[in-house]
Amino acid sequence: MTSLERISATLSHREPDRVPYDLAGTTVTSISPVAFRTAMAFRGLPPDHDEGRTIDPISQVIIPPEPVLQLLKVDTRRLGVHRILHWDERVTRQGPLARVTDQYGCQWFMDSRKDFYFNLMSSPLSQGSNLKELLAGYRMPDLSKEREWLFALLDEQTGLPEPRAWVADRCCAGLLEMSLRFRGFENFYMDLALDPESSRRMFDMIAEHKIEYWGLIAEYIETRGLQHDVVVVSECDDLGGQESLLVSPEMLRNLVFPPMRRYLAFIKKRMPRVKIFFHSCGAVREVLPDFIEMGVDILNPVQYTAAGMDLPGLKRDFGKDLVFWGGGVDTQSFLSKRRPRQVADEVKRTLDMLAPGGGFVFAPVHNVQEDVPPENFWAMWEAWERYGIY
Repeated sequence: MTSLERISATLSHREPDRVPYDLAGTTVTSISPVAFRTAMAFRGLPPDHDEGRTIDPISQVIIPPEPVLQLLKVDTRRLGVHRILHWDERVTRQGPLARVTDQYGCQWFMDSRKDFYFNLMSSPLSQGSNLKELLAGYRMPDLSKEREWLFALLDEQTGLPEPRAWVADRCCAGLLEMSLRFRGFENFYMDLALDPESSRRMFDMIAEHKIEYWGLIAEYIETRGLQHDVVVVSECDDLGGQESLLVSPEMLRNLVFPPMRRYLAFIKKRMPRVKIFFHSCGAVREVLPDFIEMGVDILNPVQYTAAGMDLPGLKRDFGKDLVFWGGGVDTQSFLSKRRPRQVADEVKRTLDMLAPGGGFVFAPVHNVQEDVPPENFWAMWEAWERYGIY
């Protein structure tokens, strides 16, 4: 089977020839440049100067070079903008220190001697308690002005000779996460309690920005004749922690889910063939029925160590409605800390639970982080290759 056939069968809850493998199809199923370099050097590949393209400098993840993706039998390819538009024009460096202000006005800082990622240093709407007034003076980036640049960027990403399963990836984080960045954590949670109306306006503003982006992506797919190749749209919002949701289900349903439902419905209307991939870390089982009702088809990262997220229960209760994309091995407790044999055993265990009947795309729980030993990366990959055959 081709990658496109394999992913398409899986999305239809049918068993293909093997469990599909995703690496770097999205910014939440990728790998850090450090982990990539050490893993490839462990096997003598590739040359140091060819370490792929950075797609999210804030989270420090890359898309490996095409020959490596083929070597690893990766079934997915990412289509979309970088996390920060026009990165080279925005970033300033001084030795190991790097600073950048993104297109939303968020300021980030990283010291490569000690930091794994960029840290949020300043939020554009954090100065002041009146969110309504702050929103009145704030404007989201106008993506229509970036149309020509965006289409040229997407043209660089497409054109592979073999049919691939393309994943159209998002332009920004979710409604909750973007709002946290705009306001700062303390302000944001106080807003939810004291000014829910303005909080909802902020969610609406971000949802409209997403609709503008997905309209451009849909236009690109139509003009390039990629309707049969782009099979997944990737969206996100981190709603859960290790033990519970970050805000109450009632607040999510009253404030966050209505604008989320609106932009997801727009995606389905403009791109009716695609399946919607939704990334939300943590303990989100309580709102999975809401996800399904809003049109979500795929759950990622399937953080099975969080409360209520046991794999057999998820497969039993939601396996007919949701494809599980991720959950292949836990990054926090296994991939970074255990021995290779333990990693391989864990991969076999998760495959045994999630693969039967289709509906499972293999990826670890979130990105392969900088602290993952190279031998563990290869133990994961070899276990998938060995045990992921139907």
